[in-house]
Amino acid sequence: MKTSLEVEYWVVDDGGDLVPPETLLDVSDQVDPEFVEPMLEIKTTPCSSTAELREEFLGEIERVVDAARDRDKRLVPLATPLYASPADVPYREKRGTDLQRRIVGPTFDDARICAGTHMHFEQSNVAAQLNALTAIDPAFVLLNSSSHYRGERIVECARPYLYRRSCYEACPEQGQLWPYVDGVADWERRLEDAYDGFRERALDRGVEPARFDDEFDPYDAVWTPVRLRKAMPTVEWRSPDAALPSEVLRLAETVRSIVAHADARGTVVDGAESATDAADGKLTLPDFGTVESVTDAAVHDGLESPSVSGYLRELGFSPGAYEPFADRLPDSRLAKRRAKRLRLEAARRLEADLERARVRA
Repeated sequence: MKTSLEVEYWVVDDGGDLVPPETLLDVSDQVDPEFVEPMLEIKTTPCSSTAELREEFLGEIERVVDAARDRDKRLVPLATPLYASPADVPYREKRGTDLQRRIVGPTFDDARICAGTHMHFEQSNVAAQLNALTAIDPAFVLLNSSSHYRGERIVECARPYLYRRSCYEACPEQGQLWPYVDGVADWERRLEDAYDGFRERALDRGVEPARFDDEFDPYDAVWTPVRLRKAMPTVEWRSPDAALPSEVLRLAETVRSIVAHADARGTVVDGAESATDAADGKLTLPDFGTVESVTDAAVHDGLESPSVSGYLRELGFSPGAYEPFADRLPDSRLAKRRAKRLRLEAARRLEADLERARVRA
């Protein structure tokens, strides 16, 4: 099952101020601009093994980090910039962004301070892959790298809170976790319903039908934590924060193993399992209500919640193997100067992480 990664990183200067990537975007074909100026995305090609994924991912990040240092810039693996005004994070011109802001409303601005990790898995047993990723969604807590927004500590995991509970609160079908599916046809029906609702909301806000239809199709009008990508084609998990490369790879390896199990054996929801399901080795998933409650606990309480850590261990994760950067952040408000120092600390940790990878190689 081929796997690929996309990770978004903030770009800062040597003083910790957010800055545009500029020529860093030319370092590799695997580096893309993001929809806000002081951010870039580093991605891999589809890789057939975790060893291949590790080698390519680390190589791409190393090239960009080295180029950044040559230009007095650094890459920052934080889910939010900790402290930033709208002027610090200007939008980059990108297809659909202005229209999405108009349709979603003012809360869409919260999405622009979110930097995350996206994992892509080659489509095979699609319903089982979708359902497995839905069940493991609370594992975003393992890469939690920010608890702050505009200097204020808001919750333990700031990015999923801002993205799901704030940005897409008025459009939950566009940005919140969907329940388990019965099959691909079920997913596509929900997709069409979500698209129709989003289109209706757009027209209610004065968007011309032709303009909406030109900008969006059903597959490009949802930004849910788990979704199908038609063009690639992959099943995508979009929930984790930007984080250190080693931790992204550790999480990707475990998630790939769980999704591969689901792909090969299928899934069954807890309570519906039969003797045949057990004999077939199907992956047993908690009911969706449990997924939702554990996700909320993860957002608000992080790994300190026994329900979260116990849930993840049951699914096959090792919470003790991770050191979320958010655990290093204070509970108090951050001044802009301290936020800049913390960005630079995160950048140094990323560079040290790459150096350890070089030594191991």
